[in-house]
Amino acid sequence: MTVVIAAIGAKALYLLYAWLASAIIASWLSDRKGYGPKVGLAAGLLLSVVGVIVFLIWPARRDSRWKLQGPFGKGGGKTVAEARAEREVEEGS
Repeated sequence: MTVVIAAIGAKALYLLYAWLASAIIASWLSDRKGYGPKVGLAAGLLLSVVGVIVFLIWPARRDSRWKLQGPFGKGGGKTVAEARAEREVEEGS
């Protein structure tokens, strides 16, 4: 009797890594666009690579970090809290 150690194979392992990476990327994108990380995590886990594509084309919210600081967060710029405070002051006046 032989013991099978590598039963799933390398291809299945790479597919698992791609699935997990897409969940991480979709979670990060949705958090940057102002929808929270849980929404992106669910989309990335359920839709795999399509979830990443969905959040790349999904529009960002008005005071999200994506709109205020850019896609990769190039320092400087306002924070989300500062932008919301300015908007409330403008709406209140």
